[in-house]
Amino acid sequence: IMSVKAFELVPAVEREQVMGEKLRINIECIECCGVHLYLGTNDCFIHHFLLEERTTSKGKLAYNAQKLLHKYLGLKKPVAELKAASALERLIVLCDSTITVVDMVTLEPLPTGGTKLKGVTAFCINENPVKGDAFCVEMAVVLARRRAVQICTVHEDRVQMLKEVTTPEQPCALSLDGYNICLALSTQYMILNYSTGASQDLFPYDCEERKPIVKRIGREEFLLAAPGGLGMFANAEGISQRAPVSWSESVIAAAVCFPYVVALDEGFVTVHSMLDQQLKQTLSFRDGHLLQDFEGKVVLASSKAVYILVPLPLERQIQDLLASHRVEEALTLTEAAQRNIPKEKYQILHKRILQQAGFIQFGQLQFLEAKEHFRKGQLDVRELISLYPLLLPASSSFTRCHPPLHEFADLNHLTQGDQEKVQHFKRFLISYLHEVRSSDSANGFREDVDTALLKLYAETGHESLLDLLASDNACLLADSAPWLEKHHKYFALGLLYHYNGQDSAALQMWVKIVSGDLQDSTRPDLFEYVVDFLSFCSNLDLVWRHAAWALQKDQKISVQIFTKRPTSEEKTGQLNPDDVITYLQKHSQALLLYLEHLVLEKRLQNEKYHTHLAVLYADRVLGLISRPSATDDQLSAARQKLQRLLKESNLYRVQLLLGKIQDSEMLLLERATLHGKLEEHDKALHILVHQLKDSAAAEEYCSWSSASHDQSYRQNLFHQLLSVYLETDVPGGAQTVAAVDLLNRHAEVFDALRVLKLLPEVWSLPLLRPFLCGALRASVHARCTSQIAVGLARTQNLQLQHDRVSSNKLGFYQNQNSLGIKLFRYHNKGGGNKLPSEPFPPTLECLLGNGCTGRGTNSSCR
Repeated sequence: IMSVKAFELVPAVEREQVMGEKLRINIECIECCGVHLYLGTNDCFIHHFLLEERTTSKGKLAYNAQKLLHKYLGLKKPVAELKAASALERLIVLCDSTITVVDMVTLEPLPTGGTKLKGVTAFCINENPVKGDAFCVEMAVVLARRRAVQICTVHEDRVQMLKEVTTPEQPCALSLDGYNICLALSTQYMILNYSTGASQDLFPYDCEERKPIVKRIGREEFLLAAPGGLGMFANAEGISQRAPVSWSESVIAAAVCFPYVVALDEGFVTVHSMLDQQLKQTLSFRDGHLLQDFEGKVVLASSKAVYILVPLPLERQIQDLLASHRVEEALTLTEAAQRNIPKEKYQILHKRILQQAGFIQFGQLQFLEAKEHFRKGQLDVRELISLYPLLLPASSSFTRCHPPLHEFADLNHLTQGDQEKVQHFKRFLISYLHEVRSSDSANGFREDVDTALLKLYAETGHESLLDLLASDNACLLADSAPWLEKHHKYFALGLLYHYNGQDSAALQMWVKIVSGDLQDSTRPDLFEYVVDFLSFCSNLDLVWRHAAWALQKDQKISVQIFTKRPTSEEKTGQLNPDDVITYLQKHSQALLLYLEHLVLEKRLQNEKYHTHLAVLYADRVLGLISRPSATDDQLSAARQKLQRLLKESNLYRVQLLLGKIQDSEMLLLERATLHGKLEEHDKALHILVHQLKDSAAAEEYCSWSSASHDQSYRQNLFHQLLSVYLETDVPGGAQTVAAVDLLNRHAEVFDALRVLKLLPEVWSLPLLRPFLCGALRASVHARCTSQIAVGLARTQNLQLQHDRVSSNKLGFYQNQNSLGIKLFRYHNKGGGNKLPSEPFPPTLECLLGNGCTGRGTNSSCR
């Protein structure tokens, strides 16, 4: 069973090299230190081999084993355990329950300093020593028939015991890391800290049923064979931070070659991942006996031969997983490979794996996952675009990555003609390109991205096509224009021309659509759009060239070409209003609208424009009057415009207008307004009162005509109207009722004395009661107001005099009888207060009089 080929089994030491002609020789233990391999056999021999690595013609790793030496230890027991102490050039041997130290080169036994380690059932080397002595090896030893573990150090010439730690039961296997001893007791596993004495029970295990496995796999972490065929991980605190691997219940040995756990049972070697705990590879291996890892090298031995489990490069394993579309496993393995690969190389590898994973999921329509992998892997988006035929511009210099990131030729190969899938892929690319173009990922090849996006938008009828062309874009005109034309996106093609500075081509395209020569329903309001475009176009030649076409189609809309444009001479693209008016002479409706724009909206103070507009209004009214088919509503609307302009404007030529409408009996109100502009109020009021007989209009005329003048002007105008009402030498005689109503409604405007002189003596007072009451009230109010004003003026004058007295140090004296006050100047020459030698100027009189002359001659004054 194999989901990934993680290891290859390579022979290292052949059977004949170990056994020779002896048939009953079995390998009991192995030790590997660099290129040196040591084997312990059941006949008490140690065999020393030199392993030479070589690469075959097929690129595979192979080993040649050269036997250097073998040594008989002089006992009749099998060699149970071998451990190398490379720093000391020593080999620690367990044979016949005795620890012996031999030279790694000569295999000769060395003295142990008088300390003999006998009765030993198991020992292990501390691969994470707590002492800082490089020429000292720490080890833990289990003694037979004793519930204890001894901590020893091995030196070049001696073995020294440091400490003995008591255990609850007789240990049968152990492993050491720092101060932590992981023990397999007869009934359970436990972790013991020999420095603090703290212990932690793990889980039960029966050593009599099967051989326990206690394997250090990293700093303060161990691998244990648990019941139920599980490989359990435990740290120094007794906590499992990894999920267990499920292996055979008959496992006899295990090794770790990150990220894999390799286990050996009676007939197989199984490889499990430490990352996801899944079985990755199974190798058939009969007569398996030993399995150990030495500095990343996994050595496997039967009773007769030795093999090396050579790990395949992680990159190859990852590629194999990707080839079988096991994306998540490949990514997990890639993450794990970070610890074994240099940083820069790993970053390149990681990006490529992410990109490959993205294309695999892309082909499986897993677009969300593919997009995320493309983003994290910083994919050159052109790799993706190149799968879609004809999307990359012809000028693009892109070539696909080598080796390729995927196995697809193009989208047709990927979909096998399934149009539904094709649409799915196109929608994904649209989404992805939309995100990419707004990020840094498109830097350097924005043209390729935008051109491809435009083609996709046009081909699929996507609503964002116009947004793309109306915004900042890098679409290539040479590639995009034929594509838009092919898919009948003529309006969009016009936008493309405009963005590339070809406004003439853009307008030609849009004019053809409006005229029906080309069919494109993108913008139902395209004519209005063209007009708006012309109104802001800075190329005046284009404006004049297309204005005639637009005016022929619709003058009311087309006049916006001129009304929306700037009229200030300082602004570029402006048009001279006189030129526009001359141009619009043949288009009466547009001319009228343009003049309304200048006069009523822009408020240009130009007599020519005001007069021209007034004449057009007048001609319009006169034309409607002479046209029998004209309706009252049309005539009323036209007259309202004319009347409004005549009243509000002061710039038109009044005599010209008056002469134009002089002969029309229907335009009496307009004639009255024009007479008012000429200050001919008597004529205007005569028309309103006697010809139109419209007293309301006459009063409104007086209010309008006097709106910008003072009160006296207003008063005179109303008096003129009263005089017109009282005229008797006109048909119908005096209009008494209108005169009375005028007086009673506007009593505050009239001068009562003048009015009383004008009124006939036969009029009764009750008839004028509202007027007289109002006049009297106004007169009293005016008198009171004037008195108040006089009083305020006197008060102000007195205050000014007081300030003057204060500033000139004036004194005063008082008449005891009349309390009169005399102001005088002090003359303080020689000291003391004296009466003034110079009287105060008699410009002010004493406030209380009493005959004071102001010269101090009155005897009552002091």
